[in-house]
Amino acid sequence: MHDDLIAQAKAWLAEDPDAETRRELAELIDAGDVTELSARFSGTLQFGTAGLRGELGAGPMRMNRSVVIRAAAGLAAYLKKNGQGDGLVVIGYDARHKSADFARDTAAVMIGAGLRAAVLPRPLPTPVLAFAIRHLGAAAGVEVTASHNPPRDNGYKVYLGDGSQIVPPADAEIAAEIDAIASLNDVPRPDAGWEILDDAVLDAYLARTDAVLAPGSPRTARTVYTAMHGVGRDVLLAAFARAGFPEPVLVAEQADPDPDFPTVAFPNPEEPGAMDLAFARARTSDPDLVIANDPDADRCAVAVRSGDDWRMLRGDEVGALLAAHLVRQGATGVLAESIVSSSLLGRIAEKAGLPYEETLTGFKWIARVDGLRYGYEEALGYCVDPEGVRDKDGITAALLITELASVLKEEGRTLLDLLDDLAVEHGLHATDQLSVRVEDLSVIADAMRRLREQPPAELAGLPVVRAEDLTQGTDSLPPTDGLRYTLDGARVIVRPSGTEPKLKCYLEAVVPVAAHAGLPAAHARATELLAALKRDLSAAAGI
Repeated sequence: MHDDLIAQAKAWLAEDPDAETRRELAELIDAGDVTELSARFSGTLQFGTAGLRGELGAGPMRMNRSVVIRAAAGLAAYLKKNGQGDGLVVIGYDARHKSADFARDTAAVMIGAGLRAAVLPRPLPTPVLAFAIRHLGAAAGVEVTASHNPPRDNGYKVYLGDGSQIVPPADAEIAAEIDAIASLNDVPRPDAGWEILDDAVLDAYLARTDAVLAPGSPRTARTVYTAMHGVGRDVLLAAFARAGFPEPVLVAEQADPDPDFPTVAFPNPEEPGAMDLAFARARTSDPDLVIANDPDADRCAVAVRSGDDWRMLRGDEVGALLAAHLVRQGATGVLAESIVSSSLLGRIAEKAGLPYEETLTGFKWIARVDGLRYGYEEALGYCVDPEGVRDKDGITAALLITELASVLKEEGRTLLDLLDDLAVEHGLHATDQLSVRVEDLSVIADAMRRLREQPPAELAGLPVVRAEDLTQGTDSLPPTDGLRYTLDGARVIVRPSGTEPKLKCYLEAVVPVAAHAGLPAAHARATELLAALKRDLSAAAGI
């Protein structure tokens, strides 16, 4: 076993085009570090929810140039098999470690395979790449990003020509092509031949951002903005300037792209502490709202003044606010969300007489809904311009929520006032999440098995009306690894994360509210229910 492992590592080393990972791997081989080598050679990174994502380093279980070249070659072979051998592949990248290298390698592989390739001019938000695919009539797109993962990670997101991320069976077909590559030496990689795009694509994207706003709407809301050390700042500022909003006040410490993300433990606005600097800035500049993008700017976080301080709105709250705003503006078309998001969107759609659809988790599913007008997911992802960007877009979502705040400001109201109105109209829909990060993935498998073998009969004192194992699929959903419990006045969904070593449990309590006077009691009841759901679910899952 030991000799096999060393032989495998040496074979990988011989082909590795990157001096940095070659040195790292050579040191592990010289030290005979079997534990670390086993971790890196125990398999290969798998195409998951978002293509590839993993920790940077040498070996097939890490993100590195060898893995990326193989992924690109697999994608090229897939496109050629599907009659797009002369197609264009457009490539974007963020400002993480190695992102520019991975983008250049991808372009070289495409040219070597006889396709055409174009690379965005510099690190730009993921939605700009998603826009560019359709704008340029590309056969496929690649975005090099690990979104909001820790600094040591990177990733590789693949889109097809419709501008949305890959779904089965394309992911498995591309994976099979990747597996068929015997040696990196079989993958031609010329030194030139691809196009570096100029700012025309970015300008075209920015020209579309205006289209999400109502002509002549108020543009008075003042914002504090953080780019979370990512690539959102310049594009968001340009979009806000075009729209005529007051210039956002920047969180200076987080404004510049920095792959080490020095001020946050995790560069995800949802993580504890990530918004502390933004709130500190808000206390000194007194804006109407705080806006944050994640590092690749496809997500948008919103915080509002609540009492004497600031609080982050949940993704479900922003999701409902944007839907209500679009409905009020007379939007038509389908409203869609993933199954883990709040059921409030369905109520809003029903009241407005609009079609509504639920999909599996991830924008690769939401973006594919026929006739989509607006889609969102609780993890701060919003698609407000599906004709332009068939993916979540933190820039246009920021524009739209700031327009809504401006409209309400003119009426002497706030986003929280509108949330109260929605609660009275449709019932208070309160959501929370129980998220368990693990070192050992078997903990997740054990929890899922326990719940399948002994499904709870009640949670938080509420009977489970329906327990569904989503691996079987439903009338409207393809199979996925998840469990859904419908209770009388609540809902719980449990699933392993597709992008991180986490078990995620999505909780929702729905409390009827007769009038505004009943809101404090409804909030108290919802808080109590969510706490009890967390406690009982943890016990049932053994986590």
